[in-house]
Amino acid sequence: MSPKKVIPPAKERILSLYTDYCLMNGKRPATVYKFAKENGFEEADFYKHFSSFETLENHYFTEMFSHTVVTLNQSPSYHEYDGVQKLSAFYFTFFEMATANRSFISWLLKDNGNGIKNLARLKGLRKEFLAYASAVLEKPFELKEKRLEKAQEKGLTEGAWLQFLSVFKFWLDDTSAGFEKTDIFIEKSVKASADLVYNSPLQSLFDLGKFLWKERFTA
Repeated sequence: MSPKKVIPPAKERILSLYTDYCLMNGKRPATVYKFAKENGFEEADFYKHFSSFETLENHYFTEMFSHTVVTLNQSPSYHEYDGVQKLSAFYFTFFEMATANRSFISWLLKDNGNGIKNLARLKGLRKEFLAYASAVLEKPFELKEKRLEKAQEKGLTEGAWLQFLSVFKFWLDDTSAGFEKTDIFIEKSVKASADLVYNSPLQSLFDLGKFLWKERFTA
């Protein structure tokens, strides 16, 4: 009888096996070698896609980003949106996808005891997001000085990243049914930031502040 042929797992299969292991055991596998052997593939197959468990976790979030953008681009209406509307659509789509994978994401970013070190897992996502924000958001001012133009773009994209992190944090802590409060937070924070950059900010900022105050003291 010929030996059973082992089919090397694809990248998505490795990701699935890894998420299952972490959620079932509450920790990473001890080694790549042990993880591979327990799942019937060779250690070398893992390294074809990832150099470590850390890079796998980083890749998990960049894959979510890629799937979000692909989903958005499949919608004809998305291409008619302005920059702020596209960013808002990105948030809603990304966190809908995140909700489907909430247990693992929560473990990676919140529940494993590593605190702020968990943000290192978002390094790849940050790079992709900044490029996306730069591409979709309109610049509020036309500046002929290149240095000022770069400073404006950096401020715009970094501000969007901080907003994205604030939504991420809110979603992680959200206990409302269907995470409906996260949807409200996205709407209000996007409107407030858009008004701050492009329009008159006072009413939107007041609405956002009132919502956050209510969440903090009535939850």
